[in-house]
Amino acid sequence: MNPILWLEQNAPGFDALSEEERAAITHFALLWSFFEARALSTRGSSHAILALTHEWLAQGRLATEPFSESLLYFQQRYYSNGVETDYLSGLNLRRSDCRDLVHAVLKGENTNPADCVAALLIIVYRLRNNLFHGAKWAYGIQGQLNNFTHANASLMNALSIVGLP
Repeated sequence: MNPILWLEQNAPGFDALSEEERAAITHFALLWSFFEARALSTRGSSHAILALTHEWLAQGRLATEPFSESLLYFQQRYYSNGVETDYLSGLNLRRSDCRDLVHAVLKGENTNPADCVAALLIIVYRLRNNLFHGAKWAYGIQGQLNNFTHANASLMNALSIVGLP
């Protein structure tokens, strides 16, 4: 049986997703898997991401410009006029997710290049956890196109730094 057909028939809200939304989610799953394998040696965690971006900075390989549009998108999504939006709690940031660092970057209080890219990739990591552990199904994965579009761009930019075989 075709998995997409099955999901349309059995997963609440899936049939309402556009082709663009479905593609973004599918691309995200593939890009995350490739990123975790290539950049994080299959051991994805917020601390591993933070160490990676600081390593890139120390090696002179970290350019923040490719990440700036996506960082701005998430800053505006999660904070408005310095106040947390309702979306921020949906990330389910845990203490082990470098929560204070992520908040400081989102509020614009921390502009260290490695921390900014780390915060962005930690947000992507949380989107991954929320998708793969089922939290996003609570609302049929609705309203996620921009999140996954920016997550995908961030992953491709990070993979460009890692280098390809």
